[in-house]
Amino acid sequence: MKLLIVEDEYLARAELSHLLKQDARVSEILEADSIAEATKLLLSNAIAIAYLDIHLTDESGMDLAEMLKDIPDPPVIVFATAYDHYAIEAFEKNATDYILKPFEAKRVQQSLDRAIKQLESKPQKVTSLDTVPVSSEDKIHILKIKAIETIEAVQGKTVLHAGANNYESTETLLHWENKTAGHPFMRVHRSYIINLDKIKEIEPWFNTTYQVTMESGVKVPVSRSYIKVFREKLGL
Repeated sequence: MKLLIVEDEYLARAELSHLLKQDARVSEILEADSIAEATKLLLSNAIAIAYLDIHLTDESGMDLAEMLKDIPDPPVIVFATAYDHYAIEAFEKNATDYILKPFEAKRVQQSLDRAIKQLESKPQKVTSLDTVPVSSEDKIHILKIKAIETIEAVQGKTVLHAGANNYESTETLLHWENKTAGHPFMRVHRSYIINLDKIKEIEPWFNTTYQVTMESGVKVPVSRSYIKVFREKLGL
């Protein structure tokens, strides 16, 4: 199983990682020293358990825990901190356990056992594909997939256009192509994925290609390498 440690002190992070790696059930431990970095890892990995420090540099692990409530199938949370007076608030954030620095091997093992027990007691859910989490500007936005009109690759990032809102993501176009699989989305250009249900007009373009106009008025090219599949999907 994959774990995440969010801790801004390197030595504390290394010590906790070392202790957790002693358990054979732990397959990988990812590390982050900020909420922004943690968010990226959470969106691109299936994290089972997250160990969160409370006092991060100019940030709070409590804020991250609050954000995790909005993620489909969030990880089990364990707070790992030097301060014991946050315990009540931690459990109000649905934390499974609360361990104190300096870390003790026995106590860390107890927290892991408790977190795994919590995981095993979770009702098995069918993951909903109707929404997708998008990390943008240090926040996690939950978008309805059907509301997304186009996904565009721009200067090493991707921009999701949904109605009047745009969400910039560090994920690749291939990532979003996989995330929208099973929905009426199609890659029509090396830089564009579009929602076929939101096409307003299709017109012939240069070199036997097409240009599509979306409901918002945005125009997107369909490159030659995607023409055949595009025509088949739309019955052209």
